[in-house]
Amino acid sequence: MNNRIACFVTAGLALAAVPRSVLSASSVRHPIGEVEILVDGAPQPRYAHEGRWYVEARKGREYAIRLRNPYPVRVAVALSVDGLNTIDARETTATNARKWVLGPYETVIISGWQTSQTEARRFEFTTEARSYGQALGKTSNLGVISAAFFKERVPIVQPDRSDDSAVRESAPMAPAGAPSAQGNAKAADEYAATGMGRRTGHSVAQVWLDLEDAPAETMNIRYEFRPQLVRLGILPAAQTGDPLQRRERAQGFAPGFCPEPPHRR
Repeated sequence: MNNRIACFVTAGLALAAVPRSVLSASSVRHPIGEVEILVDGAPQPRYAHEGRWYVEARKGREYAIRLRNPYPVRVAVALSVDGLNTIDARETTATNARKWVLGPYETVIISGWQTSQTEARRFEFTTEARSYGQALGKTSNLGVISAAFFKERVPIVQPDRSDDSAVRESAPMAPAGAPSAQGNAKAADEYAATGMGRRTGHSVAQVWLDLEDAPAETMNIRYEFRPQLVRLGILPAAQTGDPLQRRERAQGFAPGFCPEPPHRR
């Protein structure tokens, strides 16, 4: 049995007894912000409102979450969508949640719900009725994305007991495959949530880290369809104009002749 497999089995056995098990994902280098929501690879604007961050949910569109580690040590990130852990869909505290591992200053993109050791299902903006949370009967926290960054505990080096200062090591990180809602009456009554979209390859490896007890940073992002962001006063209402006033400005005659529509010329 090679060293990689031995390490993986050890980490797997520790998983049952140690709640701080984590997963590692493939990385990309794009150090902009600690948590960003991506649609078609582009970060979505964040709006500050009454002490919270908001982004616009684009109905029917897939999205991903980009995490950046701003620290010179490894971190484990507890990441939940709609209150559900993105690794196992459990509702837990951030401390007890399974987490994603990022190396120092590393950036990773989490594109969906991890459904196995090798696959994930894409995050997709949808309605509450079609959400993954609704399918599981867990709807208390729809519309929020949360990330808590826990630093790896730095070992204390003892000059005469160097062997005792080593942190339990884990498996090497495995590579992995890595229009707004209209403001009509129906859209005004719809609220955003996240569904389970297409399958995608996303291999991960289980590892074990000794983490600090409290998160170094926690970030919450609320997401809503545009009509709801307008109702909250975060985005301005669309300037549609009054149809009656437009009709009042109509005139009976204008100079010239009757033009032919382009497709009839």
